[in-house]
Parts: sequence; structure tokens; C-alpha cells
Amino acid sequence: MEKGYTKYYVIITTSDVSSVDFTKVQETSADTLRYNRAGTKTFVKFNSAKSYDEDTPDFLIGKTKYTYEEILEILNDVDGEWYVEDEE
Repeated sequence: MEKGYTKYYVIITTSDVSSVDFTKVQETSADTLRYNRAGTKTFVKFNSAKSYDEDTPDFLIGKTKYTYEEILEILNDVDGEWYVEDEE
């Protein structure tokens, strides 16, 4: 990641996946997305030099942006919709 940039994560619904411009996010296609347990939501990540919408891809403007620490808290919540136990 370039110096001075922050990686942001945005949770979207599966119906929003068709509007994702995969040239503007780090995922390469709908097939590379991680979905919640119900299969109703996913998330994308992108780099931004600013915390406001100027560097946010158009299709994500108005949606909540999370930092790495914030998205980890959501994904690792054992009572949440994203948690998957490690298989041993």
C-alpha cells in the first residue's frame, strides 16, 4: 500500500455486488468476495488517501467505511453473522 493511504472496508448487500467496479477495489470479481454466513452480505476493500468521500469509489459513497481494526472486530464477533470457526 502506498505511503499515506489507508485501507477501508465497506459492507454491501449481495444485491449491490452487480454495481461493484472491480477495477476500483482490491477484489477481482464477485467470485473472490467473502460472504456472511447467510449469504446476504459481503464486503470490499479499497485504498484512500483521505477519510472522506473524495477518494471513495462512486458506488460506495454513502456507505459506512471501516478501518482494518473495525472490520476485524465485526468479522471476529463469535455471536455475529460473519464468524466462522477455524477448522482444524
